[in-house]
Amino acid sequence: MKSIRENFLLSGMICIVSGAFFTVAGIMSIAGTVGICGIVLFVIGMSTPSQLGMTEEEVANWLPDATELPDAGRMMFRVDVTLDEPKQCSILCGPCGHVEVVNGERPRQFTCPKCSAMLWDEEE
Repeated sequence: MKSIRENFLLSGMICIVSGAFFTVAGIMSIAGTVGICGIVLFVIGMSTPSQLGMTEEEVANWLPDATELPDAGRMMFRVDVTLDEPKQCSILCGPCGHVEVVNGERPRQFTCPKCSAMLWDEEE
């Protein structure tokens, strides 16, 4: 169970909604039991810390998966630039799936070093 908090919250919401449906159906004994259990599960879920997320080191070292991008009538590529210092730009070449990391901002032009495909060229 990787996401215990999310499981408790989802279970609690399902029990609360089910209890509301049982109330509308007129089955008060089941409605009260399921509704109170849903509230308890929801409170447990809200008090449990979340295990999801990444550390600062994992965020700083993140790179996109080196996979080929589908052809959409033109050459596809992906560019990710960090917002914090030190600025780094990761470029994923769509045709070959190569990931290149460039220090600094996004370059004005880029040619993939693996397959020699020109991904973009911005003239001033």
